[in-house]
Amino acid sequence: MVQFANETVAQTRSARLIILDRDGVINHDSDLFIKTPDEWRPIPGSLEAIARLSHAGYRVAVCTNQSGIGRGLFDMATLNAIHNRMHRALALAGGRIDAVFFCPHTADARCECRKPLPAMLIEAGRRFGADLATVPCIGDSLRDLQAAEAAGAQPMLVLTGKGEKTLRDGDFPASTAIYPDLAFAVSALLAQD
Repeated sequence: MVQFANETVAQTRSARLIILDRDGVINHDSDLFIKTPDEWRPIPGSLEAIARLSHAGYRVAVCTNQSGIGRGLFDMATLNAIHNRMHRALALAGGRIDAVFFCPHTADARCECRKPLPAMLIEAGRRFGADLATVPCIGDSLRDLQAAEAAGAQPMLVLTGKGEKTLRDGDFPASTAIYPDLAFAVSALLAQD
């Protein structure tokens, strides 16, 4: 499933793409799921980091597992309200997310779109006309990094959310770049441009 911002994908084909996980990268995560707009709280510096990407010409896509829908913890209207809150907060910070790709299924559904499978990332690359080999994919969990590697993208780990645990467990792709948070990762990316 995908939700796009107001701009059409055809207008974004020449821009650089970056793919972000949502919970634990942009906003604080919860083992009990983010089930309401009020539970969505940005990680300090994350909105400003996305704004910096927007101003540097990146198209920002979010690829996020949202099994709370499949579990019956919240519905599509609530997910839309959560994302509306995220989009409004980003607009106030001067940034934007161009598309949100999400998997509403539980692990038991054995779908193709749930990370660590790469289908969501591949679809994001296809929709934005991007060669995934040049696309950084930033996540906080092993499944984010595995999906990035399987899609042929550049895995990047942030230590927010589940990131510290992922780092301690150590079973992530060898090519993974590691940063304290999204703001540090974005600074490193923009310094390379």
